[in-house]
Amino acid sequence: MALSLRNFSAFSLLVLTLFLVGATAVMDVNETQHSRSDGNTMQLQSLNNSTMADRSSDEANTRNEQAVQDPDMVASMVDMSIRNSTERRKLGFFSCQTGNPIDDCWRCDPNWQSNRKRLADCAIGFGRNAIGGRDGKFYVVTDPNDYDAVNPRPGTLRHAVIQDEPLWIVFKRDMVITLKQELIMNSFKTIDARGVNVHIANGACITIQYITNVIIHGLHVHDCIPTGNAMVRSSPSHYGWRTIADGDGISLFGASHVWLDHNSLSKCADGLIDAIMGSTAITISNNYFTHHNEVMLLGHSDSYVRDKSMQVTIAYNHFGEGLIQRMPRCRHGYFHVVNNDYTHWEMYAIGGSADPTINSQGNRYLAPTDPNAKEVTHRVQLDNGQWKSWNWRSEGDLMLNGAFFTPSGVGAAASYARASSLGAKSSSMVGTITSSAGVLNCRRGQQC
Repeated sequence: MALSLRNFSAFSLLVLTLFLVGATAVMDVNETQHSRSDGNTMQLQSLNNSTMADRSSDEANTRNEQAVQDPDMVASMVDMSIRNSTERRKLGFFSCQTGNPIDDCWRCDPNWQSNRKRLADCAIGFGRNAIGGRDGKFYVVTDPNDYDAVNPRPGTLRHAVIQDEPLWIVFKRDMVITLKQELIMNSFKTIDARGVNVHIANGACITIQYITNVIIHGLHVHDCIPTGNAMVRSSPSHYGWRTIADGDGISLFGASHVWLDHNSLSKCADGLIDAIMGSTAITISNNYFTHHNEVMLLGHSDSYVRDKSMQVTIAYNHFGEGLIQRMPRCRHGYFHVVNNDYTHWEMYAIGGSADPTINSQGNRYLAPTDPNAKEVTHRVQLDNGQWKSWNWRSEGDLMLNGAFFTPSGVGAAASYARASSLGAKSSSMVGTITSSAGVLNCRRGQQC
């Protein structure tokens, strides 16, 4: 196969460089021999110039003799290095390793569209076991309309999400879907909008109620409004009366094993994401939140003790412009807030009541200019001093522009263990990790 001059030169330079590195490693075998106790293959190691200056010419001659005694080993190392480099390049190694473990799991693949279900193996945190519709067929949404909430037409999103069997739901083209009533999902569903531009907007939005195993990826969810006082179908065999919905973007009621990833949410009537009534095993990751007041509520009420078992991971999200409070606002339960970028809030970032455990690790908090809104945390309480026993901690967080986190509690190891779901990266990496938060611009045949 003919090579261009440019490719040939680059290839030649790579071979020459690797040959010299390999030869240097062999020349230095005496120096590295004493550090090997397990008999493994010799590690590559650069020469120390200051040590070389002190060595005798006899020692140098010995090393030179050893360097050419086994040329096959040098050639083998060069060949192995080239092959390894080539395989990594096929995976987009040089352009895709961002430090974000979710994205690095699948975004390197230029054939992601043919391997969509690989996404289900990439979840992290408390919702890591959510498989969505991985084990089912693909369902292609072809019609953006929402004609009838009781008898949805085939080809619509509503018809897809109510089915009993597992389904991986994708979209034929760009769509703006304005729902007449809540979109009530059934278990074992993935909504995957990669490769197209799909908005759930200007109507009702998404409800995940008393079901399990849901993945929602790549949706624009905005301008959701209250709806209700209507019949709505939730499965092929059931529909019922729905009272007024609050107008949340995505609502979880008694749901488990839910993963919300790479969505963009803004401007809803109530919360952008609410999880209440015993919901648990949830991961909220890589989302972009903007232009909203009460962003995220986790926990139904101070008196609803079933939420004491709630576990939620909030990771790699960007809390951006136009936000005011509740990022999140927690009750009871255990909450791991890790490697998020907080660039805007007007009142506070993280709040809570009813003794939640909040484990904040490796986040970047940029306080607003308002001198009265520098505190990251906010306790909602009835009795003075009660909050001092709540386990809230900050570890490795980066505080900017006067931001500060008020910790509390006795640091009970068991409590924080239940609020730990993954290893935190350094806060210095947050900008890179969250740089692609929100809906991705995925195109066929290219890395996403």
